[in-house]
Amino acid sequence: MFSVYLKDRTMNNDKKKYQWFVLGDWNGFFGLMFDNLTVLSFLAGILIFVFQYPADIVYTRMFPGTAFGVLFGDLIYTWMAFRLAKKTGNTKVTAMPLGLDTPSTIGIALVVLGPAFIGLKAEGIPERDAAMMTWYIGMATMVFMGLVKVAFSFFGSWIQKIVPQAGLLGSLAGIGLGLIAMTPLIDIFGMPLVGLISLGLIFYSLVAGIKLPFKIPGVLASVVIGTVLYYVLGPSGIVGGTYVGPPPAELHFSLPLPTLDFLKGLGPALKYLPIAIPFGILTVVGGINVTESARVAGDDYKTRDILLTEALATLVAGICGGVAQSTPYIGQPAYKHMGSRSGYTLLTGIFIGLGGMLGYVSFIVELIPRAVLAPILIFVAFDIIAQSFQACPARHAPAVAFAFFPTIFRLLAIKLGNPDAVFPATFNKLMTLPGKALPEMLVIVALGNGFIVTGMLWGAFLAELIDRKLRSSAVYLVVLAVLAFFGIIHSAMPDGVMYLPWTLQGIAKQVPYQFTVAYLFLAAFFFFMSYTKESREPIRGMEH
Repeated sequence: MFSVYLKDRTMNNDKKKYQWFVLGDWNGFFGLMFDNLTVLSFLAGILIFVFQYPADIVYTRMFPGTAFGVLFGDLIYTWMAFRLAKKTGNTKVTAMPLGLDTPSTIGIALVVLGPAFIGLKAEGIPERDAAMMTWYIGMATMVFMGLVKVAFSFFGSWIQKIVPQAGLLGSLAGIGLGLIAMTPLIDIFGMPLVGLISLGLIFYSLVAGIKLPFKIPGVLASVVIGTVLYYVLGPSGIVGGTYVGPPPAELHFSLPLPTLDFLKGLGPALKYLPIAIPFGILTVVGGINVTESARVAGDDYKTRDILLTEALATLVAGICGGVAQSTPYIGQPAYKHMGSRSGYTLLTGIFIGLGGMLGYVSFIVELIPRAVLAPILIFVAFDIIAQSFQACPARHAPAVAFAFFPTIFRLLAIKLGNPDAVFPATFNKLMTLPGKALPEMLVIVALGNGFIVTGMLWGAFLAELIDRKLRSSAVYLVVLAVLAFFGIIHSAMPDGVMYLPWTLQGIAKQVPYQFTVAYLFLAAFFFFMSYTKESREPIRGMEH
């Protein structure tokens, strides 16, 4: 009898043992791993091909620390899954997925690292020295973002409560449209045969939700088939563009050692704070949303633990040379639906982390054509844009859409401000062209500078107006006025630097005064109209 009792007890204990690695972890691994590889690929592609940044510094200086941040965060999230499973007795806990934040990685490359590199070279600094200083600026920006995220992780939910979702999600969706989707879409149609087939497989498996034969992960199939097509058909010239064979079989070995070199970039990085801080806050708010979605799916993680982990991962990455922040990925329930537990985060962290150190990640990034990886970012952009409309009340759709525009203007300013596209003399002439109104180029630059904060506040004031909260709407307009006056948003300078408006020269001096007065007048109008009977009438189609 006693032996039977022991046998039954052992069987019961085995049943309660956490199944941390199952078949579904392979699906989760390929999805999470390729997401990170895609972000790294576009980080490298933007810097190397758009801004002609030295490739060896990207691969041996930026990649190791950036990848180490992913390893650090995923290891902690894996441990947190074990801890939750032990606490709750749930044998099917799914770890929180962590990886490189797509919007901010592409955004930092486009609006911080690239412009900083070009600006330093324009000052006469030799290319290698300019590249190293750009790296220091990138590190310092990550340290700033990490510290901001640590602080905001304690009251990030407060921001989420006071700022309407239309502002928070709308500005993020604008980044999805303008910075995440546009460049990859150009890459896809720059190599249409390979790009469209890869995009079609992503649409088939992830957007339409149709399973591939033998349960092959859609992301894996898209990357493998697209890459094979490129190398098989590329020499014939029918895939589009100039065929480039496989990269040299060499690895860029480098350890992500902690360094104080970021201190050299602290001063120059200060002017990028209006970009860096909102990116950090957005991941905090996103982390709150992701933790809530995991709780609904059955895994009740502590929000503060999730937020502090991603904040520390960003801080560690910056100190070790990284230039991209980490974040908990949207879609933890999707990984749970795949059947993943915590093996997928452990595998991803080790693969990406060691790959950044040993150099095989940079080799894979060079091996897989960007047209093949681009569809993954298109899907990410779709997911972000769709969520912004689905999560907000339907009546706030105009506010969500209005929040898109600052990012579009920022993208235009980046393209037009590139000296390879528009001669600097021509660009400066367009910035000061006299006319009945402010010069068009000056307005484009001003509306694009501080685009994240602008998008959040534009979406917020319009959402409050739609809800007949005219005084709250006026408050947001006053905030816009104050920020515009000092160039925190709507900076009249091409590099987006903040300023004291009375120190500006020429027609640029009109921007802070005219924008500020316009916002204040509109705020006063809304405040005055809040006393009218019509402004207090019930909202048509108000959701309950």
